[in-house]
Amino acid sequence: MAERLLGHALNAEDEPLRSIPVISAGVSSYEGEKASENSIRALQKVGLDLSDHYSLSLTQEIVDNSLVIFCMTDSHRYLLKEFFFEIKAPVVLFRQFIEPSTNTQVSDPYGMQLEAYENCRDNLVEAIPSCINYLKENLVPDLK
Repeated sequence: MAERLLGHALNAEDEPLRSIPVISAGVSSYEGEKASENSIRALQKVGLDLSDHYSLSLTQEIVDNSLVIFCMTDSHRYLLKEFFFEIKAPVVLFRQFIEPSTNTQVSDPYGMQLEAYENCRDNLVEAIPSCINYLKENLVPDLK
């Protein structure tokens, strides 16, 4: 959901933000799994289609080509740093830059009821403006 939501928001921005590719990959996901029905339904409710999404495992190549890595939780960030010793890109939490900083964690709703997916979606949506501001302030000069 984070990939589709952030990608949609960036698509509404000017260049070079519009051209930043957004990739979702997990440190403990199974490659090639279709998005869960509740993920698809949660995004349909906000006008986004996730039916063509398949999971991707995080690789060294993805890490090496990342401008920034947004994690949902501290435990995801910890695992990322355990699996990949050389990470050049900043590794931050998706909700880290919300002002004032409230709960910085986005719980993974995997296997839960639709309401948990909707809460996850809403937590991500709330954080997107701060993620875009982070990109503008810290990474856009590097893209030119």
